[in-house]
Amino acid sequence: MTPQQLLAADLNDRYGQVQGPALLRLLLTEVFPGRLALVSSFGTESAVLLHMLAQADPAAPVLFINTGKLFGETQRYRRQLVERLGLTGVREIGPESGEEKAEDAAGDLWLRHADACCALRKVRPLARALAPYAAWITGRKRYQASTRAALPLFEADGAHVKVNPLASWTRDQIEAYLDSHGLPRHPLQADGYPSVGCMPCTDRVAAGEDVRAGRWRGQAKTECGIHRPHPAPAGL
Repeated sequence: MTPQQLLAADLNDRYGQVQGPALLRLLLTEVFPGRLALVSSFGTESAVLLHMLAQADPAAPVLFINTGKLFGETQRYRRQLVERLGLTGVREIGPESGEEKAEDAAGDLWLRHADACCALRKVRPLARALAPYAAWITGRKRYQASTRAALPLFEADGAHVKVNPLASWTRDQIEAYLDSHGLPRHPLQADGYPSVGCMPCTDRVAAGEDVRAGRWRGQAKTECGIHRPHPAPAGL
């Protein structure tokens, strides 16, 4: 097993029953001090984890991937949540201009090669941004798709440990948390978008479908690729 796999297994044993802001505070101050970031899409369920982070440490790093293809509603929602929660560590990342010009000058790579577009606009920017960190936090949940049904709280992600604090949460729990804390909803949720990604590759979801069924509609693709292993941070 790799050092990250051993560490993830140990963290699952030690902290598997700790939840919410208490878990985040523990990770930020004791387990990964100065080396932990939350990666957020500011999507329909993002407010839950961002609210928990704000309670633990509102200055903690938050990485927001601006692909250049996001809904305007997502950008406005991000600004609303950042102000509402008092988050001061939000950092916007995205594709490098030279790479974008070389690989997608016409802006239609998403139509010709969705995986290549995700690599340019999400995967590589995030890999670069994660280099200084030992671990990162995601908002993934088991109920979202069959491919996430066995999601653990802690898992190895190449050179990093990945933390999924809401892995066991249900949709009802998410909704109850949003309601109980009076958190604003993503404006597209009420319009049939339970999961929101880039505008060209996100569709409405019909009743009874998986919440992520509208992502890359009509393609075999189900994930953007950021949850594949990331390279080792420089210096390790």
